[in-house]
Amino acid sequence: MLSPFIELRRQLHQIPEPGFQEFKTQQLLLDHLAKLPQDRMTIRTWRTGILVYIKGTNPTKRFGYRADMDGLPITEETSLPFPSQHPGYMHACGHDFHMSIGMGVVTHFVQQPMKDDLIVLFQPAEEGPGGALPMLAAKELQDWKPDQMVALHIAPEYPVGTIATRPEILFANTSELFIDLLGKGGHAAYPHQANDMIIAATQMVGQLQTIVSRNVNPLDSAVITIGKMEAGTKQNIIAEKARLEGTIRTLSADSMNKIKKRIEAVSAGIESSFECQVSIDYGSNYRQVFNDPALTVEFMDWLRGNDNVQLVECTEAMTGEDFGYFLEQIPGFMFWLGVDTPHGLHNAKLDPNESAIDVAIDTITAYLRFKSN
Repeated sequence: MLSPFIELRRQLHQIPEPGFQEFKTQQLLLDHLAKLPQDRMTIRTWRTGILVYIKGTNPTKRFGYRADMDGLPITEETSLPFPSQHPGYMHACGHDFHMSIGMGVVTHFVQQPMKDDLIVLFQPAEEGPGGALPMLAAKELQDWKPDQMVALHIAPEYPVGTIATRPEILFANTSELFIDLLGKGGHAAYPHQANDMIIAATQMVGQLQTIVSRNVNPLDSAVITIGKMEAGTKQNIIAEKARLEGTIRTLSADSMNKIKKRIEAVSAGIESSFECQVSIDYGSNYRQVFNDPALTVEFMDWLRGNDNVQLVECTEAMTGEDFGYFLEQIPGFMFWLGVDTPHGLHNAKLDPNESAIDVAIDTITAYLRFKSN
């Protein structure tokens, strides 16, 4: 018989939705919460998110667990019997897992309360435009702000039963990058009468790739990736406009600032060289996920005494996560949860092993009870 939280994950997997549009997702979670004992539980909604407060038996502290909710604009290519029912969208980053684990944590503690209070946050828009920062500022959370926060992220590369984390930096600082170039279009036969933005954009892509290799300390880590380029309308028309879309990732805030300054300097050079206009939009910016050293070491030591999981002390990742904003204000940590699949995050064939869901629920509930006693 399937775990009820695996069944919930399968329902959630079929209804992936973009950030701040998780309407069906929110309603499904609210329907499940309505079936639970209500005497210790208070529920609030914030936009498309949900806050669940569970009263402890003799509270002196308040703990928090966060699960993100949104899907990705990816067409699913799995062979699952419960695929996405929303064309062009998929839970390809494990948020269906994160939510079902969060519901498992809620269910456990409303039935078997611990001494301290617990707030479980179902947070929208992690993939963009970013839900953590506005949720932190919302009155609904300010009234219930935890003393410690915990979150997890699925890790395709680790076996089920493995938990990986580290003190201090776990995930990178990230920034979206959108660059628009505007020149002068014209007939392909008269290139001297136009300013070709395909040429300008390709030159810019090449120059952007020199920033990490020549302007960032080799002992630091940084990435600039241009993942999308749009330009032109027809084979015999010189492109008047071009657009580059990408991402910046660094392990230090200082390197992020330096890279942005260099991008702006490169843009000014392109404007001068190609007699065009270049505009830059950094979109959503996420803070690094910085795990509280003392709490993380304590968690890792606790895991070493848990025969049901295997601890790995991992290295930093260039992954981006807006949970970093929570950790900027509230002590806590994030960890990787092994789900054992050959397909990586944001892959259309991602198929995590569902047995990891109960492993996560058992681990989180046991850890919170340990901290509460």
